[in-house]
Amino acid sequence: MKQETIRHSLAHLLAYAVSELYPGIKFGIGPAIKNGFYYDFDFKNPISNEDLPKIENKMKELIKQNIVFKKKNVSKNEAKKIFKNQPYKLELIKELPGKIVSIYQSGEFLDLCKGPHIKSTKEINAEAFKLTKTAGAYWRGNEKNPMLTRIYGLAFDTKKELEEFLKKEKEAEKRDHRILGQKLELFMFDEEIGAGLPLWMPKGEILRHIIEEYLYEELKKAGYQWVRTPHLGNLNLWKTSGHWELYRENMYSPIEIENEKYLIKPMNCPFHVKIYQSKIISYKNLPIKYAELGTVYRYEKSGVLHGLTRVRGFTQDDAHIFCTPEQLTEEVEELLCHGFKIFETFGFKEFNIYLSTRPEKYAGTIKGWEKATNVLKYVLKKLKIKYQVDAGGGVFYGPKIDIKIKDSLGREWQCTTIQVDFNLPKRFNITFINNKGKKEKVYMIHRALLGSMERFIGVLLEHYAGALPFWLSSEQIWLIPVGSQHIEYAREVSEKIQGLQIRDVIKDENETVSKKIREGEIKKIPYLLVVGDKEMKNKTVRVRERGKGDIGEMELEKFLKGLEI
Repeated sequence: MKQETIRHSLAHLLAYAVSELYPGIKFGIGPAIKNGFYYDFDFKNPISNEDLPKIENKMKELIKQNIVFKKKNVSKNEAKKIFKNQPYKLELIKELPGKIVSIYQSGEFLDLCKGPHIKSTKEINAEAFKLTKTAGAYWRGNEKNPMLTRIYGLAFDTKKELEEFLKKEKEAEKRDHRILGQKLELFMFDEEIGAGLPLWMPKGEILRHIIEEYLYEELKKAGYQWVRTPHLGNLNLWKTSGHWELYRENMYSPIEIENEKYLIKPMNCPFHVKIYQSKIISYKNLPIKYAELGTVYRYEKSGVLHGLTRVRGFTQDDAHIFCTPEQLTEEVEELLCHGFKIFETFGFKEFNIYLSTRPEKYAGTIKGWEKATNVLKYVLKKLKIKYQVDAGGGVFYGPKIDIKIKDSLGREWQCTTIQVDFNLPKRFNITFINNKGKKEKVYMIHRALLGSMERFIGVLLEHYAGALPFWLSSEQIWLIPVGSQHIEYAREVSEKIQGLQIRDVIKDENETVSKKIREGEIKKIPYLLVVGDKEMKNKTVRVRERGKGDIGEMELEKFLKGLEI
């Protein structure tokens, strides 16, 4: 809490410094955020990142003055006089409840704020904060409002913590999946196609196919049945499901076809429900598990789009499990264990687990919510999984477990969701015939293990800094003939490699060997096999391994046996 208060106070100092350097500035808001703070300004003339050191130095000057933060309660009328030249503050004052508002004075600077703040700037370590960047931000996040300039800052207790964070951020920049995606020729975006709609290039499609093929076989073994559903559905379907009523702001506008309205799907669930309802289901048939790599489309504001990790069109590894109330515990346990196994296959071994409980607005009954929540808690305790409770964080249709994976930099990424649903079984009247021959409401579980393929591939690229494991690499081996007279031998080697279902490429372009090796290193190819006169005579290959360089001449059979295929 103390650190958050210091960060909030630094936001005020930032505004104070800006007011000194840029007279006549208009102020927005300045809260504390994770790892730091920001403040929004309306500048007469635009500023850039190059201006930040000057502002930061001014803040440090103010800190040395041991400025005290004083809280004052004033009437709304008095506040309006104080902020008469600040239109954004006047808008906030007008909306605040009651007749009294609080302001904070720090030196010559006054700001509308409920606090809390530190007593004085002597509590701030001037070596432990840094202004990092500027960005555009609509006033109050509304695209119809003016665009302000947001200045971001980092703040920690010590200089060492700040330096460690900056070091990690620098490493994260090197791992940015958007840059890696271009460098490795995996995916791209095009303005004419539209923001948030990725295009998968040949090598990226191979990567996707590898993951999809793995999932297809893995889930088939776990008792899932694969289905495929359309990209749009009649508006009436989404009215029945409740999405039109409760999720409309995330959906695209209806399309009219022959006087009927259709919606591009934001979710796959209603389609799977319809498949389930296509025949009468007995308790003896349950559980039924439908899986689909279903592409969905959701409206996201352009300001939040970010490479593959926040897009408008994406493919979910979606599944819905229909089971009896008695089977719920076993199914949730199986889902968790299966999820951990799959993540470990991809190289993720650290997780944070969250249990989200009933929100204020909810579907179903309190009794049903308690039963489902207790089942989730029971399974987590049985498996000895540490978890955090996100009180009221469940969506309206049921409690859920979220698995957030931690990458090699310790960053947390949302992937797996296991969600009990009370809404769709009620809205669609989804039932099964129980052991007494009567209809009974089925229990429905939504689950996505990897989340979206797009986000997961973005996370994979950043986790491995683009150097994907051998089995995931779209090009696993490059064969590099030294000269044109060695191409035929390279083809002989390629035939043997391809017999093991290994993805290889013969680099027979008219370029130098050193240039091809350099290109292979940039493209993060796991193995480069150079073949020249000596290798052709000895029926060998000269091996260069990613991250190790030249590891010497080797018999092909010996090299192939050492691969993790």
